[in-house]
Amino acid sequence: MQWIYKDTPKEEIISKLKLDLGVNHIIAILLAQRNIKSFEEAKNFFRPKLEYLYNPFLMKDMNKAVNRILKAIKNNENILIYGDYDVDGITSVVMIYDFLKKLSNSFIYYYIPDRYKEGYGISYEGINFALSKQITLIIALDCGINNLSEINYAKKHGIDFIICDHHLPEIKNINAYAVLNPKYNDCQYPFKELSGCGIGFKLIHGLANILNINKENVYLYLDLVTLSIAADVVPVINENRIISFYGLKKLNTNPFIGIRIIVKKIKNTIDMSDIVYKIAPKINAAGRIKHANIAVELLLSKKTEEIKKLYKEIIELNNSRKNIDSMVTQEALELIKLHKEENKYTTIVYKPNWHKGVLGIVASRLIEKYYRPTLIFTATNNGKKLVASARSVIGFDIYNAIKKCSKYIDYFGGHKYAAGITIDYSVFPIFKSIFENIVKNSINEKQRYPSLTIDYCISLNDITPKLLRILKQFSPFGQDNGKPVFLSKEVLDKGGAKVIGNNHLKLNVYHIGQKKSLIAIGFGLGKYIDIVLNNRSFDIVYTIEEISYKGKNYTQLYIKDIRGTERIRTVV
Repeated sequence: MQWIYKDTPKEEIISKLKLDLGVNHIIAILLAQRNIKSFEEAKNFFRPKLEYLYNPFLMKDMNKAVNRILKAIKNNENILIYGDYDVDGITSVVMIYDFLKKLSNSFIYYYIPDRYKEGYGISYEGINFALSKQITLIIALDCGINNLSEINYAKKHGIDFIICDHHLPEIKNINAYAVLNPKYNDCQYPFKELSGCGIGFKLIHGLANILNINKENVYLYLDLVTLSIAADVVPVINENRIISFYGLKKLNTNPFIGIRIIVKKIKNTIDMSDIVYKIAPKINAAGRIKHANIAVELLLSKKTEEIKKLYKEIIELNNSRKNIDSMVTQEALELIKLHKEENKYTTIVYKPNWHKGVLGIVASRLIEKYYRPTLIFTATNNGKKLVASARSVIGFDIYNAIKKCSKYIDYFGGHKYAAGITIDYSVFPIFKSIFENIVKNSINEKQRYPSLTIDYCISLNDITPKLLRILKQFSPFGQDNGKPVFLSKEVLDKGGAKVIGNNHLKLNVYHIGQKKSLIAIGFGLGKYIDIVLNNRSFDIVYTIEEISYKGKNYTQLYIKDIRGTERIRTVV
């Protein structure tokens, strides 16, 4: 594991923050590392306000989109809400559907494609469904930005499209009525990293502004948008930080009724990490194993018995997903060994019967094992086509690498770290070879090994109740605003070091000459037990947590990595 140290900010910035804010050196450095350089910026960081959200009409085509929806409502047109089958798409559909149902006497429908029959994005099946319901306006959420032929087909049949998408656009002039996507070069919207649901949120914000609807009726959906931000791993900065700050409050006090049952089954206080690891997998399981409509129905339902029934089904689907992805992961690892591909620059594996719904999860698991750009393929269309989920390592843009192979690809879309592609079965060998060479020739050597980024080196004595209080205010944590990671050098264990549970390391660490000692847990780090025994000093990298036990709060360190210092210290 590489240890990478964040740059220490300029001393004049640190000194100014210490003076203006009355904070210590550690907090000043952490703020400056997050590009906070003044009292005003720090105030906005620590005290986010919904009034700081940008005017939705700064987004290109927002006026057109809002006016088209108002026209549809006025004329009682039938409207279709079309979304992707992941958390971002599902929350988008639930939010827009619920909001418009309160506004309109029009017939409002929703549609999420079948992952296996239709695949990602706008499908002809979906448009034909719209035609069967005499729909004249489709609002596409978290998809559509590159579906040129499908949108042309809809327009030919008298259907207008409003696209709300945050994926990278490959087509300059898609034939939609309005396109909301800050990632277009000519879109002047100040923040480019909204989730798909975040863009939908700006749309209902725009509608509310024109209709003079109280903003509280818009803020009802902050918990849904927060789910999308965490699950889609978009940066938790700027508007996303404001939304997440208030969305987490809503999740923990008065969540959207369909989410309530999921939240209650987890723990008392939900944070962004809980969304990523405990809530999102359950919501995603519906679309991965059966159909995402089950999750939409759960989130929209107002009936207690129906919610319980749908939640039970989702838990069963999630358990099934766990079994399937475990089996596919094992088979993929065996294929890599069979073909002696352990030392390549990429992981590209294919098996025709692998479950399409777990490809992305398996790709992430293989990165944990081999740490390299990874694509997991399975067959579709009776074996004529192959589809894959791609995942990348920190710093490497897998989207651009795939783009360089575009002559062999039928379809691709995604982000820097995650993408989906479709290719013809016949080109798989050449695609695999070319992609391997592209990565080999472009990846930075440091990107080939897992790394741990350290914010700052501190003493255990620096960990005080006041420091903990301020660190809590750095939340919500997520992409680009991670939980601060600290290094403490030459610590020792008090003598109770042991391996517990499933190979977890438990220590009681301290510095020689200091009274303070802290309990530290290293999940999966039992292999380091020999490093910490017999009064050997060692360096630890960790985050700081406050845990409650029997009504009392305790400080505990969560160790991410350990290095021995090769010295045996005399304990005085």
